[in-house]
Amino acid sequence: MTTTTALLLHGASGRMGRRLLECLPEFPGLVLAAAVSRRPEALQVPAAHTLAADRLDAAPSFGLLVDFSLPGAFDAALDLAVSRRAAFVSGTTGLSPAQFAALDAAAARIPVLWAANFSLGVAVLVDLVERAARALPGWDLDIVESHHVHKLDAPSGTALALGAAAGACGASPRYASLRAGDIVGEHWLQFAGQGERVELAHRATSRDIFARGALAVGEWLVHQPPGRYAMRDWVASRGLRG
Repeated sequence: MTTTTALLLHGASGRMGRRLLECLPEFPGLVLAAAVSRRPEALQVPAAHTLAADRLDAAPSFGLLVDFSLPGAFDAALDLAVSRRAAFVSGTTGLSPAQFAALDAAAARIPVLWAANFSLGVAVLVDLVERAARALPGWDLDIVESHHVHKLDAPSGTALALGAAAGACGASPRYASLRAGDIVGEHWLQFAGQGERVELAHRATSRDIFARGALAVGEWLVHQPPGRYAMRDWVASRGLRG
């Protein structure tokens, strides 16, 4: 018999939340316990499976909480996951150092995975950036990211994550951000040396890649012991890293 995990989706009416709901039927191991939103009446979900954001304490039983909300709503979602001993996946960007510290603290009790980007392609790109930064010491590194006009944070969380990966390997990244039209997400990196350049890029054309990635990560995370996990751990579980 196939076992299923009840999913609480936090931030369900946002751009990513809507894509997560749309992609959820592709994951038979997950069933929707409730979709949480400040405007539950706007969700294309049966009323029995919606929950107002200010009534989180009334959430039904769940084993996985997926959070794509805003920094101001993040704390309540994490606290709820800890209190229910549920796995916690979050793609909320713009978090403060204190909120990242709260993730570390929560990892002592539940499995936690936060990522700025849930694309498999970006997870592989991080690995390539680390290799390039180690192999090209002293080269200039510029990271240019482009997103839709409604994105609030800049540089994007993905750009910062790529820069952090490069920085840990000796590079000193510089950032530039563009906000235009309906661009889903593009990240371009240039390592420049004397007489040559190395360019790496990832372009997303659909938010579905992030939704599917987050749901796949969630299916995997519920079977892990408490701890702080990263996309590289999920990628390694798929046998895609050496």
